[in-house]
Amino acid sequence: MSESSLYQRLGGYDAIAAVCHDLLPRLQNDPQLGRFWQHRGDDGIAREKQLLIDYLCSAAGGPMVYTGREMKQSHTGMKISQSDWDIFLGHLNGTLDSFAVPAPERSDVLAFIDSTRADIVEA
Repeated sequence: MSESSLYQRLGGYDAIAAVCHDLLPRLQNDPQLGRFWQHRGDDGIAREKQLLIDYLCSAAGGPMVYTGREMKQSHTGMKISQSDWDIFLGHLNGTLDSFAVPAPERSDVLAFIDSTRADIVEA
């Protein structure tokens, strides 16, 4: 018997989208991280949110196709610091807590997110 993909274990598209819908406002309203969404149009933010959902669904083994740029290209020049990253992880953990994500899936999500850190954190 084959093991289910992380995508399936997390609950599929709707569950991943719900996590993104919870997480992004936390990040946007954070006093330190909110700067990344200042002076952005609603349409651009909505597109970015959909790209995030597609990326996470695809990376978790789901049927979505991510058509965005690579993480390094998308984040170069944003001056995302280790402090920014740590705050992001705090909000991510808060979101995972609010959805009661089980320990094995939480561990897999956090390991995947950590694998992107070198391409995102630059300052």
